[in-house]
Amino acid sequence: MDEASNASLEALESIGWAGISGDDRARIDRIAAELDSGIRTLRDVEPAVAFFGSARSAESAPEYAMAREVARAVARMGFNVITGGGPGVMEAANCGCREGGGLSVGLTIHLPKEQRTNRFVERECSFRYFFVRKLMFVKHSCAFLIFPGGFGTLDEAFEALTLVQTHKIPHFPVLLFGGDFWDGLHRQLDTMETHGVISTDDRARIRLVSAPDEALAILRRCHEGLCASLHKPPLRKAPTSS
Repeated sequence: MDEASNASLEALESIGWAGISGDDRARIDRIAAELDSGIRTLRDVEPAVAFFGSARSAESAPEYAMAREVARAVARMGFNVITGGGPGVMEAANCGCREGGGLSVGLTIHLPKEQRTNRFVERECSFRYFFVRKLMFVKHSCAFLIFPGGFGTLDEAFEALTLVQTHKIPHFPVLLFGGDFWDGLHRQLDTMETHGVISTDDRARIRLVSAPDEALAILRRCHEGLCASLHKPPLRKAPTSS
């Protein structure tokens, strides 16, 4: 049976679809194995930041260029970079990280329409389950850099925001890049705050940044403050080559 068929059957199992027998013990074992593999593979990647964005962004797109530039600067500061390992913005961030001398990490996912792993990933960890993959992002990242993207990008961004809001993780930075791409989202957040379904503090947890220097300043303050208080690893020694 091919990968697409396996993925479809597993999706039906997970919702208890009639006629599809599910082996919960086997599924638990697979989940445990993915958790163990992820933790072992990523045990030394910190300090690291996560980059999220569209897999569909072309190399000529402005968000591709910005992600590459920001990742290069972040790596030169001493952070490693974690992405989903696919094309588009993920490729740009992995490329920039390598150019900046950081460790370029890709957390890839098995999909019915398989995405290729981009050529700039130096360390890959592959997952079957989205929730295990997202746990690895959260566990090993001390900031979340969000570039224009679709459903998956929004899912990852709001996963981080919800965990910060509910104090399941510390108040790590959640930074939006892409200018007016996010205008609609900001209007929706304003509406949510007006209706009282999020607080002013919640609204402030997501920040729009327009330049790499602005992001670097935020990341440095976080690393010297919150990350230090949590005993996160120090920033890597800056590369000596350009």
